[in-house]
Amino acid sequence: MFSKKYCFFLLVLIVCQNIFAQDGKSNSIDSVKTQKLNEVLISPLHINRDLQNSPASIGILSEKELLRNNTTDISNVINTIPGVFMQSSNITTTRISIRGIGARTPYGTNKIRAFYGTIPLTSGNSETVIDDIDLQNINQIEVIKGPLSSIYGAGLGGAILISPQTLKKENYQAEVSSVFGSFGLLKNRISFELNEKSSSLNLSYHNLKTDGWRQNSAYDREGITLGGELFRKKNSKLTYFSNYTYLKAYIPSSINKTTFDNNPQAGAPTWVASKGFKEYKSTLGGLAYDFSINENLKNSTSVFINYKDSNEPRPFDILRQYTFASGARTQFSGDFNIGKIKNQFIAGLEYFRDNYSGNTFQNLYQQNNGNGSLQGNQLTATNQKRDFYNVFSQIRTLLSEHFEIQAGLNYNKTKFELQNDFPASANNPTEHYSYDGIFSPQLSFLFKPNEIQTFYFSISRGFSLPATEETLTSTGNINQNIKPETGYNFELGTKLHFFNKKLYTEIAVYRMEIKDLLVAKRIGDDQYEGVNAGKTFHEGIEISLHHNWPINRIFTLNSYAGTSIGNYEFKEFVDNGNDFSGNKLTGVPANTANAGFILNMNSGFYFSADFQFTDKIPMNDSNANFSDSYSLLNLKTGYQFEILSGLKAHLDAGINNVTNEKYASMILTNATAVGNAQPRFYYPGLPINYYGIISLNYLF
Repeated sequence: MFSKKYCFFLLVLIVCQNIFAQDGKSNSIDSVKTQKLNEVLISPLHINRDLQNSPASIGILSEKELLRNNTTDISNVINTIPGVFMQSSNITTTRISIRGIGARTPYGTNKIRAFYGTIPLTSGNSETVIDDIDLQNINQIEVIKGPLSSIYGAGLGGAILISPQTLKKENYQAEVSSVFGSFGLLKNRISFELNEKSSSLNLSYHNLKTDGWRQNSAYDREGITLGGELFRKKNSKLTYFSNYTYLKAYIPSSINKTTFDNNPQAGAPTWVASKGFKEYKSTLGGLAYDFSINENLKNSTSVFINYKDSNEPRPFDILRQYTFASGARTQFSGDFNIGKIKNQFIAGLEYFRDNYSGNTFQNLYQQNNGNGSLQGNQLTATNQKRDFYNVFSQIRTLLSEHFEIQAGLNYNKTKFELQNDFPASANNPTEHYSYDGIFSPQLSFLFKPNEIQTFYFSISRGFSLPATEETLTSTGNINQNIKPETGYNFELGTKLHFFNKKLYTEIAVYRMEIKDLLVAKRIGDDQYEGVNAGKTFHEGIEISLHHNWPINRIFTLNSYAGTSIGNYEFKEFVDNGNDFSGNKLTGVPANTANAGFILNMNSGFYFSADFQFTDKIPMNDSNANFSDSYSLLNLKTGYQFEILSGLKAHLDAGINNVTNEKYASMILTNATAVGNAQPRFYYPGLPINYYGIISLNYLF
């Protein structure tokens, strides 16, 4: 049952609804022109593209919001969405959790499905990486919180939908920009866009470098993005997209409490000595064809590839990985009537195949005279193929002008095979395994008394597939006992407009229980083995507000505020004989809050401020160690002006972490001590840092 604090928020919600019930009929009496919040459209993957009519909690980041900071690090921006928590170390190592799901992943992000347009960013081993994509190439990001698996497939925590940048007007545009800042930060970008009647093109190149503020933390990334539309007609179009990324990022790794307090810029000694780094080339691309079959039926079909070739020298070995994924997705959508009742539907099929090859070698850095990593003899060679298909459907039934029901169902079937090529052994033939088919239903009810108020209740079941390393035993064979995590989510929420649509508020209350919890048991230095070890419990409330206030003819104030109040704990959890039942869930703060504003002047000047609070974080399952809570304040100002007809300039300057707060930007959950050493839990966050941005945009 929900605790008293959640019942209190529900009472507040009902009172607010009654107080502002007449807002939809009121007229603005402002002397200046009313500035209403824009209606928000969401991805075509949804059955309904109107955010107000979606019975789900969906966090939206617009293009302006994505560029709110220094255009290089997405974590500052995505953490403004209540219920979403992104940890980042040196941009290289990141972890995203939604409502506590995915918080215990040792490295990286899983249990969340991500798409760039219609191309899956989540690999076959369940890993999701979104920070390779340049923020200036993104039009909008949607974060669907909770397991709405009827459309998105495996993603117990939710889904992240990234919309590529597109030119909206029929003209040509070129832009160059540079970002420079503390610790050798430098980002250069050039782009060209054109949009004609039957086609469009968006081509951009960027290079991002930083020396880093910690030992062994230099970072270098460059990328080329090409996208657009061809053969565009009234009822059809072909969309194309490709993105190439090269990355080389040195890894300082985590440090212990004493080093964190006294010398946070230091790296882990073994990583510094081996000059450990991550280097890879990745390419993703796809084609999507959208067309109308008739007035009531549409189809969208896409094919995609995702390639990654990586090299990662680490103190304990050198890891070489190669992944090639391909797949296709087709989706039919339309509407039909049953008597006077209107219905909309989505139905389709998705197929995904992933080929993975991994090799490890000795790292002889200790014998390399201080020159860093040196490859030695081969240790292992593994090949794994994984493929799955999702069959999905969803229907929306409008029973009346004010009431509707949505229902959906997803069926997933996953199978994979494993071949250990080295060391060669007659006892290691190709192994085959498949999970039982998983049905994931979803049901929601939406009540809309008027155009500015929406109330909804939803029930959904989700699942997450084990990552590659979780499917293997300590001997490198397939773990026949591993099962996907599953869970049911119950959610009650509302979306309200106040003050003639100048204030928008969302409130969501949720409760989720996860069973067959996947636990990464440490069996060696950076070696883990997955087991299903228990259940976790997630409940909470999320509140967000967005307000537009035209102060006078000169000033306009846009502000936002949000908070997430959660209770995440182990319901039943026994690991190696230790009973952690009732403990706080590892790796995620129970409470977060954020607020900010941007003050615009009609002369082109603006000033903005963002504040974020993060509660303390349990660092291990025993709850013996917690990180400290912290608060961050960021400031930014700028000026936009026209130099010549069609040529505009932007000048921006900002300060991040104004108060120079010492904090851990990422936690290594369940870090263990080696010998007499302290466990290395902490990835230190950036101290106070400065940046400037110069950009020129020419429209012709």
